[in-house]
Order: sequence, then C-alpha cells, then structure tokens
Amino acid sequence: MDCALNFKPGQIVSLECGDACLHSEVIQVVEARQVCWVRPLMLVVSVSAKDSPAEYTLSDLRDGADLLWPLSLFRAALDTEVISLLTELHSLDSEKKDGAIASRQLRDFVDRVWEAFPSAFH
Repeated sequence: MDCALNFKPGQIVSLECGDACLHSEVIQVVEARQVCWVRPLMLVVSVSAKDSPAEYTLSDLRDGADLLWPLSLFRAALDTEVISLLTELHSLDSEKKDGAIASRQLRDFVDRVWEAFPSAFH
C-alpha cells in the first residue's frame, strides 16, 4: 500500500478481514521493517444478512494490547466511516466493560488475520 508510509502517529487506520474491521490508532511506523505499531480502538463486526439493513456489533478494544503488524495490512480510515463509530465508542464509556470478552474478540480477530494473510507475516 503506497500511502502506508505516510501514516502518522495519531492517525486512525483500518484492517478488514471477512465481516470484521479493526480500527486502530497509529503509534509509530517503523519504515525499516515495514511494520506499524497500532493501538486497537474498536472492532466492528457486521451481523446483518444480505437482505437487511447494515447492522453491526461494536467492541471497545481501547484497554487491550497493542499490535506491531505489517504496513501492507492497513489502510487509512475514512472520516465518514469512523466519526460516528468513535461517537458510539465514547458513549460506551458509561457502560460496564468486560475486558475479558474484548481481549478474546481481539485474539480471535488476530487469529483470522494470520490465517487470511500468512504471507504478510513472513
């Protein structure tokens, strides 16, 4: 991805895999290794059928582990796709969070990405 080298700290990036999209904040880009250190913010998983309106679940991953992954997996997030999600994410602050569930969701997503893009990790 050509624009990957232009990622800046604080920028929101996205990684899609199947019906899920991980939105993360860039912490640092390590150009020499072609990796990006990101802090996951949220995981959006589509739960809608093809004939129904778009529905999704939103998981708060802000208290989870950071990732150091290949730049090639990420794309710059569009403002139009993340602004409403960030607003919804901040509204979750007042609700009780379950760190164990969020951790498991991130781990499951990581496993799916490793399976879907094995050549990116070599």
